[in-house]
Formats: sequence, structure tokens, C-alpha cells
Amino acid sequence: LDPAVVEALAEGGHLASFLPREFGARGIDHLSYGFLHETIGAVCTSTRSLITVHDMLAHTVWRWGDDALRATWLPALAAGTALGAFALSEPDSSSEAAGLTTYAETGHGGYVLRGRKKWISFGQIADVFLVFARMDRGTGAFLVPRDTRGLTVTPIRGLLGARASMLAELSLDDCRIPAAQLLGRPGRAVPQIVASSLTLGRLGVAAGSTGLVQGCLDTAFPYARERRQGDGRLGDRQLIQRLLAGLVTDVEAARLLWLNAASLMDGDDPRAPMAAMVAKHFAAGAAARGTRHAVQILGAAGCTTEHPVERMFRDAKVMEIIEGSNEIQQITLGRFGHTDPLSLFPSDDVHSVN
Repeated sequence: LDPAVVEALAEGGHLASFLPREFGARGIDHLSYGFLHETIGAVCTSTRSLITVHDMLAHTVWRWGDDALRATWLPALAAGTALGAFALSEPDSSSEAAGLTTYAETGHGGYVLRGRKKWISFGQIADVFLVFARMDRGTGAFLVPRDTRGLTVTPIRGLLGARASMLAELSLDDCRIPAAQLLGRPGRAVPQIVASSLTLGRLGVAAGSTGLVQGCLDTAFPYARERRQGDGRLGDRQLIQRLLAGLVTDVEAARLLWLNAASLMDGDDPRAPMAAMVAKHFAAGAAARGTRHAVQILGAAGCTTEHPVERMFRDAKVMEIIEGSNEIQQITLGRFGHTDPLSLFPSDDVHSVN
């Protein structure tokens, strides 16, 4: 990702924009936050992903950190002088927090972290990581600065979609972390911290996926209207109209779902986590359908970099995986319906992670 993009985001106040103004942020509500993600998501998924993971860390520090940690990190995160990354996924436990193998051992006046994290968006350039690790009892969330001794960051390349998201693998080899850098109560990161951060992340992905569908519609509709086929326009063909109608319907439905989730989050409604999950699940599927249809409408032209739908098609696949895969979310929604799943998980048996 071009460093100029990060600078522009910071100058526009788009990093950790929901933080209170006292930290140098804009203090926007979740509705405005969703529109930010939808607008950027319609143009570049990777840029939107940077905001998501950075903000998940900032949100966690703001909600669960002490005054010292807030004063140290939040102004820098809002100003973009420090970038954050969310380190939950591991090579063998990407969908269940209960399967984490990274371990935090008490010692040296704090904690010693050992383990590996993988698929960490913007891990290549992050200045601080929110690392989740098993403890003697439960799971902890730790702030781990990039310069921590024993932390090694290895780039992951050759991605299908979101190619500018600068993924990395983290190796933690006896990383000593002061006790003050444990966020929240020991062993209570699941479900409290994981749920609150993923709810914010899912809102961003839902709105960003809606933006992807809108971007496809903005490309495919004028193309179908102007493209000549035989004695008429491509857009006059009923099969093409069916595909366009699907795009119109999906973008409207996806937008209403994330708007509902954002409204509930602004009202501190306990239904917000489930609403964000539903919105993310539907919008990610809509993005996969919409980008596929957009490529089909453009035909061979849609398979080239001449049009953005080629990139959007690849990016949309990633949306069905991040912040809880569609399959894991289907299990949760099918099991609990409209019930708030967090009330049913007092321990580490949480449903899904990044």
C-alpha cells in the first residue's frame, strides 16, 4: 500500500475516527463510520481493510486499556503516526478462539508470549499488534509493540484478493510484555474483547462489502446501457436485466442491514453483535454474487484490469473469509437465530474469530 494513502487517511481524520476528540480524532458515530467504509470499499478493499484492523486495535485500547495506555497510544493511532494490527488468527486455529496455541506465561514482572500468528492484515507495516494468547485460565489480549524483542514479522505474498493488505506472519519467541500491556481482566479477552472488536470489524466489512456491490453496479449498469449487441443494447437483454436487478436489490438490502447494526451500536443495544454478524454475512455473500455478475455482464472485458470488476471479484472472495468465515457465521446464526450468542458463552467457547 502506498504510504501516501496512509498519510491521506490520517490527514482526513479517517483513522480511528470514532475515538473521542480529546485524543485528536473526529468522534464520529457508527452510522458515519459505516458510510466511510462503504465509500472507501467501493474503490479499494485493501485501503478499507487497513482502517478496519487499525480501528479494531484502537477500539480495544480505548474501551479496555487504562489511562496510561490510552494516553500513550490513542493520539498516535488517531494521527496515523502509529499503525495497529489485529493478531488473532493462527496457522491452525483461524475460526475458533478456543483453539489458540499462542501462550502467555506469567514471569519477569509481566508475561512471556510464545507462539505464531498468521494472516495478519497490514502486519508488514504495523507499529503495534493486539495479540490474543492463552493464559493459565482463559485468554488474554496484549499490546505488543513492533520493536518487542523476540517478535519476528514475515511478509505473506501471492494473495488472491486484497493484494495491498500487506499480510504477515508473526513469530513470538519469549516476548516479554509488561503487565500493564494486558488489556482488560486476565483471561477475559474471550468473549468480551474479541466480541466487541469483531463487532466493529464486522460493521466495517459489511459496509465495505456493500460498497463493493455498489461499485459493481456503477460499472456494470452504464456498460450494459452503452454496449451494443446485435441490433440493440446489451442492457435490453432480459438475462442481463436480471443480473442488474440482483445488484440493485443486494446493495439496498446489504445497506439496510449494516445501517441497522450501526444504529444498534450507537444505542449500545445488546443486539448489536448479532446484527453486525447478520449484516456481514449477507453483505459478503452479496459482494461475491455481485462481483461475479458484474464480470459476467462485462464478459471478456471484465476479466482484464481495464475494468475494476476484475479486482473486485477477487476482493469479494476475501470478504467471505475475514472477520468470521461465512460458514462459521452460518453455524452461529443457525444455532441461535436472533438470540444474542454472547450471553450463552461465559467462557472461552466463543463462536468465531477473524
